[in-house]
Amino acid sequence: MLRQAKGGFSHEEWMEEALALAKRSVGIASPNPRVGCVIVKDGALVGKGFHAYDWLDHAEVCALKEAGRNARNATAYLTLEPCCTAGRTGPCTRALIEAGVARVVVATEDPNPAVNGKGLEQLRKAGIEVDTGVLQQDARRLNDGFARHIRTGVPFVNLKAAASLDGRIAPAPGTAPRGSPVYLTGEESRAEVHRMRHGVDAVMTGINTVLQDDPLLTDRSGLKRRRPLLRVVLDSGLRLPMDAKLVRTVQEDVLVFCTVAPTERQRGLEAMGVRVERVDAEEAHPDTAAQRWGDPGRRGGVSLQQVFRKLGELNVLNVMMEAGSQLNGSALTGGHVDMVTLFYAPMFLGTAGVPLLQESIAVPHSSSQPVVETFGADVRVETWLRDPWA
Repeated sequence: MLRQAKGGFSHEEWMEEALALAKRSVGIASPNPRVGCVIVKDGALVGKGFHAYDWLDHAEVCALKEAGRNARNATAYLTLEPCCTAGRTGPCTRALIEAGVARVVVATEDPNPAVNGKGLEQLRKAGIEVDTGVLQQDARRLNDGFARHIRTGVPFVNLKAAASLDGRIAPAPGTAPRGSPVYLTGEESRAEVHRMRHGVDAVMTGINTVLQDDPLLTDRSGLKRRRPLLRVVLDSGLRLPMDAKLVRTVQEDVLVFCTVAPTERQRGLEAMGVRVERVDAEEAHPDTAAQRWGDPGRRGGVSLQQVFRKLGELNVLNVMMEAGSQLNGSALTGGHVDMVTLFYAPMFLGTAGVPLLQESIAVPHSSSQPVVETFGADVRVETWLRDPWA
């Protein structure tokens, strides 16, 4: 049982301060984890820090530099276990030991197998008192992408969609002209989606969505990010129009996966700055339309397994899917989705509307209780299908 921290603040309250700092790492720490640290002595905050990739210094080192001599015999609150290996910087465990901190309170262990538990053991061997598990779930949610990627080599995938109350994601096809936005949800929800985009490394869609909606898929949150949001299109037959908004606004941030051999269109797209990657085709099953989402009726879509593996090699930790019913069904059927986020709008679109999933699939098992939140008149429901920390 943790004792009450000195000065009236509980350990949970100090950890909340560290978590608030860790949230400032969103958008600027990837591919490293989001980490916050506060250093407390005699009930007073003497140092704080969070990690930004370009700063090199980890959160602990930033906080220790601010604390200076006050770090001796102080308590450090960390949202993630300190690293004990040398990478671009030295081990944070050594920095904490040399600074003379008396106690370290950690929200969660590091999912990196090279660190997991070893950093805490080094601190204990140096005579530092160590406590763990304070606001653990909150800390883990901040780094689901890091945990998934460091353990498997593939990114954490969040399938996001706006839907009507009867489970439709768009009006009947042909209702609106190409490129005309059709919003089911209100301004509050759309602003939240941009904040969600800010928190991921890549956003993914299928060619059918591009051909119908002509989206930008940019991060318009206005928040600082270190790397541009990677805009990924799955386009087995390489039908991406040269005049698509994605192409016209490319700034080395559009990646297209296809299955066809190099063509004149590919050379044209690459000349405009679009990166084109060839992967194998998903094996097409005649009884499963979802397997043909990339180019329905003619060939299998791109191999999602290869797509996510290649994104992992690019140090993409988090992907948000914003796609249509075919790609949604294929990703869920293939077990590639870690989390589902649905924004429900207070309307019905009827049976002619486009369904969330093209066909029935086996219902995935949810690994957590749904998180429900309102944005204006809309309701967001989030559920995790897989725990990347398990």
